[in-house]
Order: sequence, then C-alpha cells, then structure tokens
Amino acid sequence: MGRYARTLREFWVSALAMELEYPANALIELLSVLGNLAGSVVVLALFYGRGHGLGGWSWDEALVVLGVYTLLDGFSSTLLQPNLGAIVNHVRTGSLDFVLLKPIDSQFWLSARSFSPWGLPGLLAGLGLIVLAAGRAGATPSLLTLLGTALLLLCSALILYSLWFALAATSIWFVKVWNATEVLRSTLVAGRFPVSAYPPALRTLFTLVLPVAFLTTVPAEAILGRATLPWVLASLGMAVVALGLSRGLWRHALRYYTSASS
Repeated sequence: MGRYARTLREFWVSALAMELEYPANALIELLSVLGNLAGSVVVLALFYGRGHGLGGWSWDEALVVLGVYTLLDGFSSTLLQPNLGAIVNHVRTGSLDFVLLKPIDSQFWLSARSFSPWGLPGLLAGLGLIVLAAGRAGATPSLLTLLGTALLLLCSALILYSLWFALAATSIWFVKVWNATEVLRSTLVAGRFPVSAYPPALRTLFTLVLPVAFLTTVPAEAILGRATLPWVLASLGMAVVALGLSRGLWRHALRYYTSASS
C-alpha cells in the first residue's frame, strides 16, 4: 500500500508540474465552469419561475443536487478524463504493452497516472453551491450526517469511475469508444435534477440501469438530513458491485489484448 501511495504522489507531482506550464488554462476552465453552472441554474429557474416544483424538491434543495453534480463534474475533469480518456490511445498505438510490463497494477496505473488541476474550479464551485444551498434549505447537519454524506459522495465517485473505466476497457475490442463516452457523459447530465422529477420509466432507468440517482440525488438527500438506511445500503452495494464489475471486465478484456503490433 505504501508503494502505491508513493507512486501516486510521484504521478501527481509530475503531472502538476507539466500542467502548470500552461497557467492560462486555469482561467479558461474557471470561465467554463461558471458558464456551465450559470446555464444549469437558468434551466432550473425556468421550472421554478412558473410556480412549479421538481419532484417535491424546493428551489434550494434542487440547488444542492446541482451542487453535487458540479462536484462530480469537477472530479471527472480532474481525474477521470485525463486518465481514462488516454486508455483508447494506449490500445490504439500499442503503448499499453509498456503499461502491462510495469511492476504495478495496470488498472491503477491507467486510472491514476495523470492529474489535471483545471478541474479544481468545478470541485470548489460544487462545494460552495452545496454549502450555500443546504444552508438556505435549513439543513443543520450533525457530525454523523456529514460523515454519512462523505461516504455517499465517495460511493458516487466510485460508481462514476467504474462506469468510465468499464467503457474505456471495451476499447480493447472496439477502439472507437470515445463517442460512447460522450454519450455516457451526456446521459449523466440528467443528474443535474432530482431523480424524482422524471417520469416513472426514466426514474427506473436512472436507478437500476444508469445509476444517476446514486450519483447525485442520494448524496443530496443525505446532506439535507433525509437519507434513509435502505438507500444508503443500496448506494454502498451499487458502488461495490460497479467497482467489482469494472475490475472483472478489465481482467477479462486483457485476455483478448494482442497489442497493436501483433
């Protein structure tokens, strides 16, 4: 475990040094995050401006869901996109051979090799919106609630990571999976709104097939002090199953990897 921690530190220090050669990216990313967040708030305001609600959620409660979504989007920009987006190139160019020869787990190397600080504005904006909206919604979380929320956010991050990695792993069979990744990302945009705002059929889809509900709505419920034990256990189970499936799919996919040069 210590070896992996030291390796992770070396990965991120070198990645950070490389990214900081282009400081203007920070301003571009900040403007992009603020623009996306403003657009999402405007769309949300269109629903509430006519006196309607979204699935029984108040305006401030819905903003908590949007804050969790923004937080996860920042996580994707910081860790998922820089690493998992490169897997397709490793497979296509044959450089995955060198990754497999390294004396370290290949899934760890591919998932943690790079780090982009330009996703941090998204993380900070998400956290800020959650704190502000939860306070306006009247939430007074206890220490136990905060710990439970942190656990559910961790489950959300693991589920999101597993979805991305499983899709990236299929590049061993289907090299051109980048379009599918964009489709997945577009679908997950549905997490900007509470899952109860959708019709029953979509609600079932976003809970059992594409676990959007576990990504944003369940953690938001926890922040507002409304989480129930069945949903917490379901979120934990979904994270374990998703992580296990992504691991199993990667090990299975490697049996079919024959290198770009063979």
